[in-house]
Amino acid sequence: MTGPVVTPPSPDTAGHGAPGVWRPEHLSARWLTEVLRGAGVLGTGRVVDFGAEPLGTGQMADSARVTLTYASAPSDAPATVVGKFTAADHTSRSTALALRTSEVEVRFYQQVAATVGTRTPHCYFADVDSSTAAFVLVLEDFAEARVGDQLAGCDPDEAALAMAEMAALHAPRWDDPALAGLEWLTRDERDPVAGEELLPVLFAGFVDRYGNALPDSVVAVGEHLMARIGSYLRLRPGPRTVQHADFRLDNLLFGADGGTRVGVVDWQTVRLGPGAADVSYFLGAGLSPEARRAHEDALLREYHGRLCSAGVAGYSFDQLMTDYRRYAYAGYIMAMGASMLVERTARGDDMFLAMARRHAIQVEDLGSEMLLDAD
Repeated sequence: MTGPVVTPPSPDTAGHGAPGVWRPEHLSARWLTEVLRGAGVLGTGRVVDFGAEPLGTGQMADSARVTLTYASAPSDAPATVVGKFTAADHTSRSTALALRTSEVEVRFYQQVAATVGTRTPHCYFADVDSSTAAFVLVLEDFAEARVGDQLAGCDPDEAALAMAEMAALHAPRWDDPALAGLEWLTRDERDPVAGEELLPVLFAGFVDRYGNALPDSVVAVGEHLMARIGSYLRLRPGPRTVQHADFRLDNLLFGADGGTRVGVVDWQTVRLGPGAADVSYFLGAGLSPEARRAHEDALLREYHGRLCSAGVAGYSFDQLMTDYRRYAYAGYIMAMGASMLVERTARGDDMFLAMARRHAIQVEDLGSEMLLDAD
């Protein structure tokens, strides 16, 4: 994808509030002091030194774990924080600007995170320049948690923990009409034609790049979908809620609270949409096809039971199952689309190929093509 070159503003001109940091190299002890004092976790103490080490394998932004040294700080001041910054890679920056991913993540922490029940990092500071996609987040560090591995997959017990966290995300704002007033959350609905035009182009590039590594059946799933992509994208069956839209193992931190809670990160794709799309996306590629087939029903009932316990009414298990089948395409679309829009890496190639294969099998297992044709 081509797009405008996004050059992060310099430290002396960027930002609002505690200004000037869009990249790890812009960090300073003074800026970190201002941020943590503003968040109410530093009192009159100050940061006198820090170290920053790259963190994670994210392809839409650059993250770092920042280790802090204080003077006169309270005993519960964070020893480390996670900084998330504008990507250095040109392709990723241009994609962030075109898809508004940086703006979306910042707005999630500013306007929505406190209203849902899922375990997210506490946000100490968030800022974005929407005109350039330059952004910064300073977040709680789940340092002791274990990051999930999308390639390796997970076992059914871990998947059940993810189901619980999805229900905690979806239930509090289930069918909430106020969400429609958040323009950044409904952005896809305002220009559906853009997706109809872009996705077939991305699919053609995906097949050109990876076609030799994919079975014909996997490519055929994409061809069938692309021929009907307009009707699929315009589909708006209710109810809708806060949908993560990239709820996969690489974005989950197990043991985030020192126990069984799963922390959920990377909110760059969050939108107003069906909760079942997150469920289908996660189960389709988070488990091996064999494990998914064996445990699918129990995991869906875990999710549905938690929705009901949280007060969601009028959404039957049968409707969940229909929606789950319908949105088996969500992960396939992400695999082929994201692979063309972010910095290419060896692990990224492996991950996108694995996702495309697993989701194509999911589509076939569930008969999702029949629903697509009917819609």
